[in-house]
Amino acid sequence: MTDVPLALKLRDIYTDIRDDIEAVENLLHQIGKSQNRLITEVNKYLFQKGGKRIRPAILILSSRLCGYEGSDHIFWGALIEIIHTASLIHDDIVDNADTRRGQDTVHARWGPNITVLLGDFLYIQSIALALRTKKYTIIDILADVTSQMIEGELIECSMRGKTDISEEVYLEILDKKTSSLFSASSEVGGILADASPADKTRLREFGKTIGLAFQLVDDLLDFSGNKTMLGKPVLSDVGEGRITLPLIYTLRQVKGAVRSEILKLIKNQKRDKGAAKRILKLVAAGGGLEYTRTRAMALTLKSKEILSGFSPSPTRESLSRIADLVLQRKI
Repeated sequence: MTDVPLALKLRDIYTDIRDDIEAVENLLHQIGKSQNRLITEVNKYLFQKGGKRIRPAILILSSRLCGYEGSDHIFWGALIEIIHTASLIHDDIVDNADTRRGQDTVHARWGPNITVLLGDFLYIQSIALALRTKKYTIIDILADVTSQMIEGELIECSMRGKTDISEEVYLEILDKKTSSLFSASSEVGGILADASPADKTRLREFGKTIGLAFQLVDDLLDFSGNKTMLGKPVLSDVGEGRITLPLIYTLRQVKGAVRSEILKLIKNQKRDKGAAKRILKLVAAGGGLEYTRTRAMALTLKSKEILSGFSPSPTRESLSRIADLVLQRKI
């Protein structure tokens, strides 16, 4: 399999919804404009075309899967992307990350003060725009998701650098920080289509499993990806004090001198240039990578089983292919 970025592979899946994705892009551009030149400048940088737009795509496809024929999915798809972008801005500040996907982060380019305010502005703007629609069922979901994402970030911050974090706590963080917005994306699609309660539940669970799989693959890529494709150094998560599933599993499995060595390498990673390479080797030998890959694969299979509850259609197949690409992605 060639190392093709996920965004390029997704474009093939987006063929049937190309006009809708383009409409989301245009709306993001319109919403990003402001009388404040700085806000316009930063938003233009944030919402430049070429991103994966996987959450809006899942919302659009979920609405189509349930027979939706209106146009509100464009607005809600754009809003979901704004919330996602706001969360990334805050993540990068908390992590003190200078690059994301090979580009300067907003705070590296404009400084932390402006970036914090802009992240807050995007969150508030998304809720303000949502309130104008008076679609309170969807508004409640997005308000709850935003709260969950922030709570997940707070839990993660409180666990930073703690090598005794349990798998259960870690998965709770992922559920709140990442999969909650995927879940909301698919559920909102069902709500727009006035889907049955059973179908809305299926869509909500589909989004949750895809979101968890997406983040677990992200964990894997931090260990097994390459710097050029990732746009950041390998093992950035560990360097920032984030103990992810490959390492959590390995530390649970190994004992004695090996465990002590891993803990020492984590502590000295910034000072020891060879630490990252040694950590990678020990985590691979300890089964952490294979375990995480197996968990991600199981979640992907589960998401496709959930989709089997819907009648066969090109839209269902597109959602199924997104699940496959989430597992296969290299970036």
